[in-house]
Amino acid sequence: MRQFSAILVGLLIFSTPALAECQGQNLIDQLSPDAQTALRAEAAKQPYAIGNYWLATKPGQKITLIGTYHFDDPRHTATMAALAPVLAEAKTLLVEAGPKEEDSLKARMADDPSLIVNTDGPTLAEVLSPADWQHLSKAANDRGVPAFMVAKFRPWYVSVLLAMPACSMDITAPPEGLDAQLMKAATARDLPIQALEPYDTLFSIFGQMSQAEQIDMITSALALEDKSADMAVTLADAYFAEEGRLIWEFSKLQSLQMPGFTPERVEREFAVMEKLMMNDRNQSWIPVITAAAAKGTVLVAFGALHLSGKQGVLNLLKAQGYTVTRQSLLP
Repeated sequence: MRQFSAILVGLLIFSTPALAECQGQNLIDQLSPDAQTALRAEAAKQPYAIGNYWLATKPGQKITLIGTYHFDDPRHTATMAALAPVLAEAKTLLVEAGPKEEDSLKARMADDPSLIVNTDGPTLAEVLSPADWQHLSKAANDRGVPAFMVAKFRPWYVSVLLAMPACSMDITAPPEGLDAQLMKAATARDLPIQALEPYDTLFSIFGQMSQAEQIDMITSALALEDKSADMAVTLADAYFAEEGRLIWEFSKLQSLQMPGFTPERVEREFAVMEKLMMNDRNQSWIPVITAAAAKGTVLVAFGALHLSGKQGVLNLLKAQGYTVTRQSLLP
């Protein structure tokens, strides 16, 4: 699991600060035509590899699903306009974590700092090599976090921090990703908002990883730190092109370029992370989604990486007897 992209972690976490548009190059566009074709062919092996906007129906039930991008981006404006009629029709908005869950998470972290702060073990300055610690200190400082603070953070929390590129990041600003914008619009309409999972899911996921695996996530993220703006642009462009699975496969390709990582090792480690971060969560969301749908039309919004795959939400709904149809976000 050590080579899992930090930005990819960010795309799977439900809440992030506002992020202005980064200036960088699309790394997929820099690949040769043959390499791009091969990458898309690999993504296409999975069900529902392309598309952010879907409709799942059964007699008397209607579920609209939108794969989201948790970071701020001006291109969300067009998506929000396309979803306005859906919001007007919906009886419930389902999201990974609603306002109540976010408040509960903040309260628990305030009451128990040890959830994200290591209060009894060695600091990261002691665990990391001098070169990695110096690199992390600069990366944290670039994100507005002093080195003396990041030294005490738990490694998984540092990985989440590194998932947010330093370019134009404002950690004091409220989240403005598509999820947050949908919740704001729902609140304005008095539309009920329901969470897909408990507020402490994040702690449970990273709690299954060893200290060594969490440290490895930091060092692999630092190895790509000089490309963070390029990675941010690449992944955002793939999202808005509605090529969600391409994000996953490109992250694998990046891992293959790291020293010592064979195709077998990358497949093994990504399979473990896919289970923890995606598949297990997808399975737990299905009963929540179908129960809400039985009560009325529902809009479901979650990270776009959860849509595709054999254990993706769309394929799981199909297995439940729903007819799944891609929708257009264009006017």
